[in-house]
Amino acid sequence: MVSSAQVSSSVSHRDHTAADSHDLIQVRGARENNLKDVSLDIPKRRLSVFTGVSGSGKSSLVFDTIAAESRRLIDETYTAFIQGFMPSRSRPDVDALHNLSAAIIVDQERMGANARSTVGTVTDAHTMLRIVFSRIGVPHVGSASAFSFNLAEGMCPECEGLGKASEIDVDELVDRELSLNEGAIKVPGYAVDSWPWQVIAGSGLFDPAVKLKDFTPEQWEDFLHKPATKLKYGSNNFTYEGLVVRVKRTYLGKDRESMQPSARAFADRAVKLATCPSCGGSRLNEAARSSRIDGRNIAECSAMQINDLADFVRGIDDPTVGPVLEGLRSTLDSLVEIGLGYLSLDRESGTLSGGEAQRVKMVRHLTSSLTDVTYVFDEPTAGLHPHDIQRMNNLLLQLRDKGNTVLVVEHKPETIEIADHVVDLGPGAGSAGGRVCYAGDLDGLRASGTLTGRYLDHRVRLREEVRKPSGHLSVEGATLHNLRDVSVEVPLGVLTVVTGVAGSGKSSLIHGYVAGREGVVVADQSPIRGSRRSNPATYTGLLDPIRAEFAKANGVKPGLFSANSEGACPACKGIGLIYTDLAMMAGVASVCEECEGKRFTPKVLTYTLRGKNISEVLAMPVAEAREFFTTGQTKTILERLAAVGLGYLGLGQPLNTLSGGERQRLKLAINMARNGTTYVLDEPTTGLHLADVDQLLALLDRLVEDGNTVIVIEHHQAVMAHADWIIDLGPGAGHDGGQVVFTGTPRELVDNGTTLTAIHLREYVSR
Repeated sequence: MVSSAQVSSSVSHRDHTAADSHDLIQVRGARENNLKDVSLDIPKRRLSVFTGVSGSGKSSLVFDTIAAESRRLIDETYTAFIQGFMPSRSRPDVDALHNLSAAIIVDQERMGANARSTVGTVTDAHTMLRIVFSRIGVPHVGSASAFSFNLAEGMCPECEGLGKASEIDVDELVDRELSLNEGAIKVPGYAVDSWPWQVIAGSGLFDPAVKLKDFTPEQWEDFLHKPATKLKYGSNNFTYEGLVVRVKRTYLGKDRESMQPSARAFADRAVKLATCPSCGGSRLNEAARSSRIDGRNIAECSAMQINDLADFVRGIDDPTVGPVLEGLRSTLDSLVEIGLGYLSLDRESGTLSGGEAQRVKMVRHLTSSLTDVTYVFDEPTAGLHPHDIQRMNNLLLQLRDKGNTVLVVEHKPETIEIADHVVDLGPGAGSAGGRVCYAGDLDGLRASGTLTGRYLDHRVRLREEVRKPSGHLSVEGATLHNLRDVSVEVPLGVLTVVTGVAGSGKSSLIHGYVAGREGVVVADQSPIRGSRRSNPATYTGLLDPIRAEFAKANGVKPGLFSANSEGACPACKGIGLIYTDLAMMAGVASVCEECEGKRFTPKVLTYTLRGKNISEVLAMPVAEAREFFTTGQTKTILERLAAVGLGYLGLGQPLNTLSGGERQRLKLAINMARNGTTYVLDEPTTGLHLADVDQLLALLDRLVEDGNTVIVIEHHQAVMAHADWIIDLGPGAGHDGGQVVFTGTPRELVDNGTTLTAIHLREYVSR
């Protein structure tokens, strides 16, 4: 842990040594998004933290200006031929940028849902493990590729290396109590007298008037599993295939996101993934599973918790694989150090949270030989318990000490306090932000009088008197994931915080045993379907009354004012951007030249409402729209969006550009009208400035006072201190967690608790 004294001396020393202009990233006249002609110098090979309220311009400066221009300049070093295959990056709106180095963005974007990507593959730990097994595994079964589930030499032939096999739930396909004539087939598109139905009913293989339960075994087999066969129906020749065969062909090969909603819902019900019976979920063929080191095969090693695997690997002593073992130990130790020791190498990367994904990416860079690189982090403490934030801080400092420039967008005071240099943007959000309010060292920030400076040492006090519960919600014998037969009473009618280190079992307990019950609303940070075309106006239902007002004012149809309907620009189909999907790289979006990003046809843009066209209205932030729409349903929805701290958000901003925290607050806003509800919030402080946390706490109080129950999964000490009741899980992560280690009031936790949470909350409230 780094003391404030060390930080102060480090800052003063570093500020002197950064005097040379070549040791500064010089930004001149940055105007990207809401930035207002920003000019500043950022010291290189130092740790700089960028602060400010949500929407103040931090990301616009760090990601959209500095990192974006660095990447664009690197792209320009390739030949014109190579550039033709690369995304075309536009130059940020800035007068000049000097002394940039190569930028590596380590963000919280989830790693995608590719089932072949695991923690082991993305960190290269699995590659090193394969090499070790190919050299010293007994019996010897081949090269490293013989242990890869992504290559033919190593993959299980039955599941092709996925570890899961698709199973069809026949009772979701048909109702056995009915005949074909009575509509026994429940698959979308198979209604009585439809062509697919006629092919089956007219096949002559069974009587369509007989109930399915009365089919003979042979008829049942033909009905479900008969392979494609040429048959004659009347004067027509056609191909018949069993219903299960057809459903597999129609649904298994398709991306579910591309299906119609009804078809997707059917596929989710009818097509289940089950552990592959051949490989037991290990993904590997029998030969790969037969080779062992000290009694364990590679699948067993991949399934171990990483901290246990690190101990196992340390016990391997063979000079023939010395360098590979050293690299593997280093990677595994880094994963443990970064607080991910509770994961396993076979964990699919698509199942990681945003914070976990960011920390996994970070491991690759800790072991990199590159120096003098600019690393850009987006809230690296997201999802971290205060105990783990110290570890993250140490890793950021390690990257800096290797000679790199580290730029961090962050709200947590624990990380702001280790900065060599702080840049505070604001003073507000959206059009009220975009200016540098302060740039300098930590002591200067405290004395600056900015919102961040004033709140840096702000502490939420423990409640004088906690609210009394109106009842309890019982969880008994919970065993999901790492939970160890957990039984706990969750109080109703109060604010409960569920906490514990990352991987302790918080989400397993609440999402597994509370979410899904009647009357429970979950507002989490998961992506929102259709988010490229959707925006806050469409998602909240706000666009409907807005379109109605435009239609009434201009005497035309409301459909003209939908970017998903006839008023849409034909070139970009109402998105405002042209997306180019590149098979080997991340896709790239460029502004539509036809409508200049306005999304609508020129004719639609001639219709106005109180002097604004529909594109201008959708460009408004919520706070401005509240002044423009002052009555009816529109006002009500805008008030809710402002209440959850989204006043800076543009009405037409694509949902796929929102952070996890913003998505969560948006979901909360559309559910706020219900009373007598149990709300489950998963880390709602993500992305919130210290000052905004107070606003969130006031909102949570309002929900409780309106007769609701609020359950918050959270690490932020301010929320813990403000709670009526705390449920603390631990004591550690993975198989070291999964137990309730404390339940009671925050005061009882501070006065008598011995858990990691108790230690940090006690320190927080005593400052």
